Amino acid sequence: MATTNDLKNGLVLNLDGQLWSVTAFQHVKPGKGGAFVRTTLKNVLTGKVVDKTFNAGTKVDTATVDRRDMTFLYRDGTDFVFMDGDTYDQIPVPESTVGSAANYMLENQNAMVAFHEGTALYVELPTSVELVISHTDPGLQGDRSTGGTKPATLETGAEIQVPLFVTTGEKVKVDTRDGRYLGRVSN
Repeated sequence: MATTNDLKNGLVLNLDGQLWSVTAFQHVKPGKGGAFVRTTLKNVLTGKVVDKTFNAGTKVDTATVDRRDMTFLYRDGTDFVFMDGDTYDQIPVPESTVGSAANYMLENQNAMVAFHEGTALYVELPTSVELVISHTDPGLQGDRSTGGTKPATLETGAEIQVPLFVTTGEKVKVDTRDGRYLGRVSN
């Protein structure tokens, strides 16, 4: 248990049986009436964002979230198997928990996996990863770096938009948060 005075960004609260991560908070002391804390909370499982106001000093139930550096090993049916680097335990994480991170994960890649009471909550990748373009249509003569974009399939099977000059077999840097092309990687 903690009070609203202990709130900080990243703290996970257990409200009505659901886990919410504090993304923003502000202590407010109006001229009239009691102080309160205005927060923005993000549901850890669904990603839903809500605003919630607490009276100052109110007790809130905090949840213990264990964030571990793990290595993605392989896919087993609908599960993704991760290995804990410290204990070498292999832990299956359901596809629904991995979510869109699956589009940018290669075998033996590191990721942050968050657990609460032994259950995987979410998988967090680095903000950018380097992947090879497995297929894209060839560019046309006269394509410039400031021109349009074309679809390209990554080695993971995900499809992103790349500039016209990018060719099949090139390694590119991709933003894992929104699938944006960030640039070519020189070997």
